[in-house]
Amino acid sequence: MLTVDFSRFPLAPGDRVLDLGCGAGRHAFECYRRGAQVVALDQNGDEIREVAKWFAAMKEAGEAPAGASATAMEGDALALPFPDDSFDVVIISEVMEHIPDDKGVLAEMVRVLRPGGRIAVTVPRYGPEKVCWALSDAYHEVEGGHIRIYRGDELLGKMREAGLEPYGTHHAHGLHSPYWWLKCAFGVGRDGKDAALPVQAYHKLLVWDIMKKPLATRLAERALNPVIGKSFVVYATKPHLPETSAAAGPAAEGAGEPAKATAKAPARSGAKAPAKSAAKTSAKTSAGAAK
Repeated sequence: MLTVDFSRFPLAPGDRVLDLGCGAGRHAFECYRRGAQVVALDQNGDEIREVAKWFAAMKEAGEAPAGASATAMEGDALALPFPDDSFDVVIISEVMEHIPDDKGVLAEMVRVLRPGGRIAVTVPRYGPEKVCWALSDAYHEVEGGHIRIYRGDELLGKMREAGLEPYGTHHAHGLHSPYWWLKCAFGVGRDGKDAALPVQAYHKLLVWDIMKKPLATRLAERALNPVIGKSFVVYATKPHLPETSAAAGPAAEGAGEPAKATAKAPARSGAKAPAKSAAKTSAKTSAGAAK
């Protein structure tokens, strides 16, 4: 279940990608399939070990093209262990609503993203998230839970303050909002066979939708996304550095040649044709999963 739409967020083979707060690894897996050099980072060691196993299984099964690479590692989003300008692409999906210092996380992402690079940020959408908070305190009052609800203009403003230039937005997972409203109404702590029957029934629908991708639910989600889409997605770029001028000859010689302007090379463009999603490897855990 991908939240980032790779038709709006081009990814080229060989791109260096950081999936920050990767969780179960759904976006990292898709980037690996598309030929990227992927680093999946999360502070949860158990999840990172599981992601590493899936990377190894994908390599063994030949699911990643030649030249692709994948690394899973533990790390702190506020102190990324990478030099400046290390990545062409950064993805942070359903993470920033958990972190008190969201401006600090944005600053770190901008630091490690090269000029001209691209970033995708997804957070729970204000309206559907507000309903969840109203229905259940347990939904957000848990250790490591959601600590804020973003309005769209607020997130865009913080990204611009961090030096990013947003170029597109959309909403995703319109079918998933009712599932979370049901969970909040009947008890978010009740999962699996312990969940209320309406929750179990809706979960089965979501798993079926992820696995089969029937036209009816695709059309339904497309219609629901602008209205009750669970996630708000923003795409942005890090601007190129201003052009710089070289010194024009030795100072002792007086006026020299006009300075030559230099600039960073433009970002790589183009994307590989969309590949199959990671639904089959993580359908049951993806359906309605939230960090």
